[in-house]
Amino acid sequence: MKKLKLEELGRMSVDEFKEAEKIPVSILLDNVRSLHNVGSAFRTADAFRVEKIYLTGITGTPPHREIHKTALGSTDSVAWSYFEKAEEAASKLKAEGYQIIIVEQTTKSVPLHEFIPSSSGKYCLVFGNEVNGVSEPVIELGDLALEIPQAGTKHSLNISVCLGIVAWEVFRKLKLAK
Repeated sequence: MKKLKLEELGRMSVDEFKEAEKIPVSILLDNVRSLHNVGSAFRTADAFRVEKIYLTGITGTPPHREIHKTALGSTDSVAWSYFEKAEEAASKLKAEGYQIIIVEQTTKSVPLHEFIPSSSGKYCLVFGNEVNGVSEPVIELGDLALEIPQAGTKHSLNISVCLGIVAWEVFRKLKLAK
């Protein structure tokens, strides 16, 4: 076994990525304050060919050196837009036929492993503020709430970790579990 060099990985260019088929998933960041979490969201979205990221409220936007630190250039490949209010972005996506999936602990949360996305569906995964979570107006627009089962003393994960787990699971079920 040997570690692969960058040139052996067969990665596509930014232009090829922009033209490549994406999974029918967008990500909405609802007032995420950490620029490192924003950068990580971009990098994860690139890894799993997510359609677009919606940045809302206080969430930082590219270009920014702290976002770039974790995004590593993925702000150039992943489409994004900014909305002042998260509920405006969620309403727009809902009107376009996206199922709004809140990633949050609610009275009706479904464990992530039980969620089965339809290959014909379109999904918007909503991740909230590091302290306050997803805002109430967006929760009210939600079609479904997902949560990652946890067994430790803490009741939450860092957004970048949570986003990576959820994006991987949705990607896996849409693209690899056929």
